[in-house]
Amino acid sequence: MKFLKTALAASALLLLSATAHAEPGPLCKAKQDEIRTELSAAKAHGQTHRVRGLERALSQVQDNCTDAKLQAEHQRTVRQQEKKVAERQRELDEERREGKPSKVAKRQEKLDEAQAELARLRKAAPH
Repeated sequence: MKFLKTALAASALLLLSATAHAEPGPLCKAKQDEIRTELSAAKAHGQTHRVRGLERALSQVQDNCTDAKLQAEHQRTVRQQEKKVAERQRELDEERREGKPSKVAKRQEKLDEAQAELARLRKAAPH
């Protein structure tokens, strides 16, 4: 009986170990590649603080990244930007009602910037 419990526990640990060291998904691999590229550039420019930060980031991505987490994070960012666009639209509408041309132009510019960022996020891969 003890042997069976030990064998089951060892199997479970082996299974957990194997999944922990599984090959990263395509989104996580892309994120790792992006960090490695930045890391190489930071090393080439002698940016020691940036190198340490990027090495730490790479380690965290290697240990914790899943494609599902990246996708969820990207969707959360898109939703936040959508809220920002809606807020900028409300601000613009309010300025139009008040009839101040200089402020209307400024609000329109902020709305345009927020919309451009939203379009970029929607087009970008989640990494």
